[in-house]
Amino acid sequence: MAKKKKKTPDNTIAQNRRARHDYIIGETFEAGLALQGWEVKAMRESKVTITDAYIQLHQGEAWLHGCHISPLKTASTHYVAEPTRNRKLLLHASELDKLHDALHKGGYTIVPLSLYWIRNLIKIKIGTAKGKKLHDKRAADKAKEWARDKGRILKESRG
Repeated sequence: MAKKKKKTPDNTIAQNRRARHDYIIGETFEAGLALQGWEVKAMRESKVTITDAYIQLHQGEAWLHGCHISPLKTASTHYVAEPTRNRKLLLHASELDKLHDALHKGGYTIVPLSLYWIRNLIKIKIGTAKGKKLHDKRAADKAKEWARDKGRILKESRG
């Protein structure tokens, strides 16, 4: 039987599944993005990857680095699209303070978790994250495998 792919909700544009595998996620925040018109159109077509993206704080502002938005073929010819430009995150000052404290006090990093729509606005969920050690990843994989096996055993016992 073919393995079914998990469906993402209709409002999700992109997810960073690798972040949950590589990091222990702490506090999460929702931020807006300062985008250009061609970027919004490309996101409507899900032409974005945030797997290698990260967030840096610079001069009291948060910036998204490494996010790749592929321009559409129908993009304007008089404008040169820059797919990996740094994009500003729109956060409240109190949220920026919390992120700053986590970076400098606890040895955390800030990673993007998902991009999604809220009505006509594009939001990004970011989280403070601490890197997992190899044994942490093995334990998480073992727990995931046991949950899958447990589901199979329960399914066989019912049917």
